[in-house]
Amino acid sequence: MLKSIYKLALMAALTTTTMEGLAQKTPYELDKNGNTTVTYAELRTYYDKLLAGRTDAKLIDIGPTDTGKPLQLIVLSKDGDFDPQSIKAKGKAVMFINNGIHPGEPEGIDASMMFIRDILKAEHLPKDLVLCVIPVYNISGMLDRGVTRANQNGPDAYGFRGSRQHYDLNRDFIKGDTRNSRLFQQVFSTWDPDVFFDTHTSNGADYQYVMTLIETHKDKLHPKLAPYMKERFTDVLYTRMKAAGFPMIPYVDSKGETPESGLVSFLESPRYSTGYAALHNTIGYMPETHMWKPYKQRVESTYLLMKNLFEVAVAEAKTLVALRNDIKAEVSEQQSFPISWELDEEHVDTISFMGYASGKRASAVSGKDRLFYDRTKPFTKQVPYYTTYKPKVVVQKPKAYVLPQGYDRIVELMQLNGVKMEPLAKDTVLTVEMYYITGYKTYPNAYEGHYPHHSVEVCTERMEIPYYAGDWLIETNQPMNRYIIETLEPQGMDSFFNWNFFDAILSQKEYFSAYIFEDTAADLLAKDAELKKRFDDAKRADPKMMEEARLQLDWIYRQTPAYEKTHLLYPVGRML
Repeated sequence: MLKSIYKLALMAALTTTTMEGLAQKTPYELDKNGNTTVTYAELRTYYDKLLAGRTDAKLIDIGPTDTGKPLQLIVLSKDGDFDPQSIKAKGKAVMFINNGIHPGEPEGIDASMMFIRDILKAEHLPKDLVLCVIPVYNISGMLDRGVTRANQNGPDAYGFRGSRQHYDLNRDFIKGDTRNSRLFQQVFSTWDPDVFFDTHTSNGADYQYVMTLIETHKDKLHPKLAPYMKERFTDVLYTRMKAAGFPMIPYVDSKGETPESGLVSFLESPRYSTGYAALHNTIGYMPETHMWKPYKQRVESTYLLMKNLFEVAVAEAKTLVALRNDIKAEVSEQQSFPISWELDEEHVDTISFMGYASGKRASAVSGKDRLFYDRTKPFTKQVPYYTTYKPKVVVQKPKAYVLPQGYDRIVELMQLNGVKMEPLAKDTVLTVEMYYITGYKTYPNAYEGHYPHHSVEVCTERMEIPYYAGDWLIETNQPMNRYIIETLEPQGMDSFFNWNFFDAILSQKEYFSAYIFEDTAADLLAKDAELKKRFDDAKRADPKMMEEARLQLDWIYRQTPAYEKTHLLYPVGRML
């Protein structure tokens, strides 16, 4: 009897707590001007109260972020199943919302608080879709509250863009320099979302739209997924948002100084969240509200787009899951992979654009011409729209890659992303195709903790390479082929090579002493007429070499057995 009374009392307490949670107003809603965003402490309290006692919602601590506080994931699941493997086995779709990667762009943080509450209050959880939400990704940035976005119209105070280590986390989805990124990759791989939604605020040109939208670029998605995404998701979202009073335009990346010069479709490489999602064959959206629109409009439009995407994803859940399963099987067998793209300027569409007249006038600060937009002169006109990218580099996948075990960070990132890898059981010699790096450029300024490379050129050579027990064999008969190939092929836009993971191969480990090697070089030239001819040809082709004795000695040194064969040798083997 006492147990029954206790159980009833506990259920009543939980019900009361839950109802109180559902009645909560957010700090944004409590501000009659709609110009307040939640603090981190308020956010934690809000969700603790909202989710208390529920069996259809769970708050999961993933692990400590760069500020020690846990990255949290909220999961809404109608049947109370919070096991991602079980959820996938049931054929359910997963929609994943990420907020606060840039906490100075907090619309998604506030919109998600209301959205989750409203779904739970209305008992609108679908049976075929599970919703995952990161309430705030960059926690340290949210804690660093201030007004650092000089060009933004509200809210009154907000978080900072950078992480505690001063990284922009929306550039860290391949290199994984931060705890946050590695935790995120673990979550993404574990839950394998079918739809991804990452909330942001834009800066740049002025125009009439409150909301612009980045979608996973059609030329980077699987050819079956791209048209499906456009027809069943993107077009529907544009129609719904327009009907609701928030017409959208693709993210405004201008070809010239102003949008009238033409818009260029944004090509998100895998360093960005939606580009990273594409490597997993996931539909991705990145809404960008306009920085100078009132915060209230920005939150409302974010909430509405979030709600519409959720409803579309629910309607498409079974079809989307089946399509992605087919695509994963096809990617496992796919032979040819583009890994770098360039804008195709010969293919130009037009798009209707609602902007403001712009012009130049003398700056009150410098006296020189400055750009201005005149909001009293709105216009709607057709502007050029460059939306096609063509492959710049295409590679044929090998049967497998062989990765030396010493590259621990790469091994960790591969495993976080669900790549199947097998350690070699014993020492062996394998015949593989190897790359020599024959050319590359390096950006001169530091970027997100690195000096990235680009414009990489390679030549191939078949070689017999000794490998050792514990080195990693990565076969390319798996759904994660795109991630594997775009990171391990050095010419990939965001390859591990371009992010400096292999920079040690770019410098020699052994050199020569000129005063000794002078005699050796002279003797070699005297004894080998063919070498002498090639040496003379090289000097004539390179004026700098003609002038510098050290360069001439270096050229000869590189033709000798003393020159190390591992210099500029990319260490990842390709089994053909």
